[in-house]
Amino acid sequence: MTDVASKHDHEGTAEHAVAASDAEQRVEWAPAEPTRKKRRLGLWIGVPVGVVALGAAAASLFLIAPGTSIGGVPVGFLTPGAAAAAVQDRLDQTTITLGDGGDAVSGADLGAQVDGAALASAAFDTRPAWNVTQWFGDPIAAPVTLEADVATTALRAAAGDLYVEPTAAAVSFDGSSYVVSPDVPGAGIDPEAARAGLQNAFDAGQTAAVIDPELTPVASLTTTAAADETAATLNAMLENVGFYVGDERTVPVDRAVAASWLTVGTAADGSFELTADPALIQPLVDTLPGLVDRAPVNGVVFANAAGTIIDDSDAGLDGRTLQSTDGIADGFAAQLATGDAVYRLPVEVVPVTTATITRMLEVDLGEQRLYLKENGAVVDSWLVSTGRPGADTQTGYYTIGWKTPRQDMRGTASDSGVSYIQPDVKWAMYFNGDQAFHGVYWHSNWGSRMSAGCVGMPDSRAAQIYEWAVAGTDVWVHA
Repeated sequence: MTDVASKHDHEGTAEHAVAASDAEQRVEWAPAEPTRKKRRLGLWIGVPVGVVALGAAAASLFLIAPGTSIGGVPVGFLTPGAAAAAVQDRLDQTTITLGDGGDAVSGADLGAQVDGAALASAAFDTRPAWNVTQWFGDPIAAPVTLEADVATTALRAAAGDLYVEPTAAAVSFDGSSYVVSPDVPGAGIDPEAARAGLQNAFDAGQTAAVIDPELTPVASLTTTAAADETAATLNAMLENVGFYVGDERTVPVDRAVAASWLTVGTAADGSFELTADPALIQPLVDTLPGLVDRAPVNGVVFANAAGTIIDDSDAGLDGRTLQSTDGIADGFAAQLATGDAVYRLPVEVVPVTTATITRMLEVDLGEQRLYLKENGAVVDSWLVSTGRPGADTQTGYYTIGWKTPRQDMRGTASDSGVSYIQPDVKWAMYFNGDQAFHGVYWHSNWGSRMSAGCVGMPDSRAAQIYEWAVAGTDVWVHA
């Protein structure tokens, strides 16, 4: 026991001695455990929550405020695009039933529309999700419209026996002209009643509603007014239908024949449309050369001594030849379909040959003779009776003026001062004041000076020069 105790004391003394001798050195029997860091549990929990909060804040920049509805469709926490689609989808699926137990039609069937894109965009602009003051606002009105044609078709199918087909106006040919049969309205479901029922259900957030299938007049697409206008066009066509050379209706077409070429139909929109059959037109086209072609007719024009044309009434007539009949029937059919009944033919003109003649009435007072001259050559001559001495026929160059086939002549003879009235004087042609060529029935002393200044002759000769000498023809009276 003593040894053990001594040893312990010894070893303990030695250990203390070592520590005392080397104060700078520390002896450890095991490595020191590092100091533990404090765990920050709150930070690890807060990071996910912060990310979520940031995401929600960012999302609120693109979403519509909660509690917002367009019509009866909730659109809160939706983007404007998703909201627009949701609104239209709900409207498409909303149905209305025509009376108890009647057929149902959906918004899609009726062509129902709302301006979802504009409404959703406006909702987002005024009620963004980040603005909590706009949460749970009043519903946004969404006016519903229907595509008229689509709605009418759908309601007609759903109405069944309730629908009465309108009678279309018609245009027909009665043998002489086109006449109109007026339209008669039918009956069907009022599209506005269907729209209002759909609107009410949509606004209330309901997907179905029942409406009273009230009937309203259904107008014909083909109206009396359109028929009247078409008949007026057709009748105007019949007034001038034909084949023309220039402005001349060279080959008129009978009204009934033209009407037989035409068909009056209606287009899908109810308007009238005209068609013409070229095969029916072709037989008349085949006869056109014989009706149109002609040889030129040569003519004459009359001039005075100065070269001025005084009469071209017999100037002749150009000839013409129809170039071809190819394509005429098709072309005329196409024109008729547009309301144009004047077909201008392609012709070649064969020019006329026209002669110019200068005529003169020459009175030789010494010979008491009248000469008829053409281009300076005498073509006829006969004795006449001119003015007495003291009532002379005046010499000089004149032209024919006023002409009359019959008149009572009145005057005062310059040689005697005696007034006279001579009834029923024929074929008077005045050339110098009150001096004229005319017929004489009260004497036959031709070659003698018997008149009060006029140039008298037998009625037959007076009629001859009346036709031969137009107004403006030269007159030469000389001794």
